[in-house]
Amino acid sequence: MTPDEHQQVIDELQGVIDDTQHTIDRFEATGMEEPMPEDYGKLLDILDDAVKQQCEHVMVMLLV
Repeated sequence: MTPDEHQQVIDELQGVIDDTQHTIDRFEATGMEEPMPEDYGKLLDILDDAVKQQCEHVMVMLLV
């Protein structure tokens, strides 16, 4: 991948991170994490995966 392609992926992952964090915040604000623990866990998994992928792309860009 080119640096521009890595940056595009990083930017798109940031959108996923922001949207997922917003949904998590809404879940927590309304207390939905308790009655819907599976869905809450899936949101946390999505956030974790997106952050890890973003980190990988940043590291590749730093090493190039």
